[in-house]
Amino acid sequence: MSDIQENTEEFEREIVIDECGFREYDARWLYPEQLNLRGVVNLGMGLGTVINDMMEEPKIVVAHDYRSYSMSIKNSLIMGLLSSGCAVYDIGLALSPTAYFAQFELDCKAVAMVTASHNENGWTGVKMGAERPLTFGPELMGKLKETVLEQKFKSSGGGSYNYVDGIKEKYIQSLVKGISISRKLKIVVACGNGTAGAYAPEALRRIGCEVIEMDCELDYTFPKYNPNPEDLKMLHALADTVVKENADIGFAFDGDGDRCGVVDNSGAEIFADKVGVLIARDLGALHKNSTFVVDVKSTSLYLTDDRLKELNVKTDYWKTGHSYIKRRVNELNALAGFEKSGHFFINEPLGRGYDDGILSAILICEMLDRQSDKKMTDIVASLAKTWSSPTMSPHCPDDKKYQVVDKAIAHFSEKAANNKTILGQKIIDVNTINGVRFTLEDGSWGLIRASSNKPSLVIVIESPCSEQIMHDIFGEINLFLAKFPEVGEYDQKL
Repeated sequence: MSDIQENTEEFEREIVIDECGFREYDARWLYPEQLNLRGVVNLGMGLGTVINDMMEEPKIVVAHDYRSYSMSIKNSLIMGLLSSGCAVYDIGLALSPTAYFAQFELDCKAVAMVTASHNENGWTGVKMGAERPLTFGPELMGKLKETVLEQKFKSSGGGSYNYVDGIKEKYIQSLVKGISISRKLKIVVACGNGTAGAYAPEALRRIGCEVIEMDCELDYTFPKYNPNPEDLKMLHALADTVVKENADIGFAFDGDGDRCGVVDNSGAEIFADKVGVLIARDLGALHKNSTFVVDVKSTSLYLTDDRLKELNVKTDYWKTGHSYIKRRVNELNALAGFEKSGHFFINEPLGRGYDDGILSAILICEMLDRQSDKKMTDIVASLAKTWSSPTMSPHCPDDKKYQVVDKAIAHFSEKAANNKTILGQKIIDVNTINGVRFTLEDGSWGLIRASSNKPSLVIVIESPCSEQIMHDIFGEINLFLAKFPEVGEYDQKL
């Protein structure tokens, strides 16, 4: 944190940009505690310098989400980009997938989306990319951090500003082109008063759905709950509305519209990894021998589901994070990628490889249309039963969380190597691609990893056997984490 105090002349004149905001694959700061507008200008200069090093024609799409301060941050970012010689194409208020779409539509390789995504008010950040449809990973984030903090800027001149109107309509048209749902679906669309409210209801109406809007009016105070499809408060509110309206399904979108949460017609909340299994079944039948990428937080059903085995579907478990999964989907030429958080990455021929919450909802509507004799509850019931935890995030400072995870990796790896048991069972697999995911003999597993965008750990547990075993694994993880005073309260528990 900067020692410079807010609401002072010094804060107005000096540069504030906390190094902790440069994360694994995007940037997140508390504003204005960790970042001021002069700091954002420097961020733009650094980003422009990195982009100039990567391409001969530094053209970049810039957009912002709906928060009270996002436009000011975007405008400061643009100042920095212009000073470094970039041609800026500002599409205004937008979703992250709208900005990614504009990269193709406007023939720009680079993008900078000002958004804090699902984080609470007070957070800001930037999702960046220079190799469409990919976004920055650790290597480029490291280069950007060094460039900004050490002020290694290159000012080449020749920057230009272009405001581009009409991208919203072109984006929605691209989503709905050639799609018409013959089944009369009644759907509830929950946006938490975030930016998706300006996009999702319209797109889903155009494919033939009856849409019931829920908190779709833009309101950057987020008066009811945070727009986060993993937030149980948002999902519970959506579930209540689905039941009340006798709807076929409910969709919840996050603050920048790149994630989608699902509630079935009974009001049951379906974790996104299991929604991914259903989409993989549906798309796997249409596109034979498909490959799907999923994150380490996701259900083991991708490996054990009989229908996916029958379709000869291949599943690759990879690092959690939109940048990691997006890149892996591209590397493997996978048909799609799924994250438990609700990021779904749809590749050619159905998408362009980036994460898009509205496109995900459209694919689910098409799945329901193809299985018109079944309700969503019937489709979900066809999956083998597992007991899964929500994604739980105990607080842990950014400068401590990776050390805790390293010790967790060592702890559970040592147990496995020495045939020590958990709940009387041997550990049959330890996956350390992203934190540590340990699997027991009965197929139950637990995961500990560091959050990539907040000062917290991430805990996920699943058991194919019983709810009690899921709770018992949670107890084992808690017992281990109790050794570390730096690990604090959970955002939510079992």
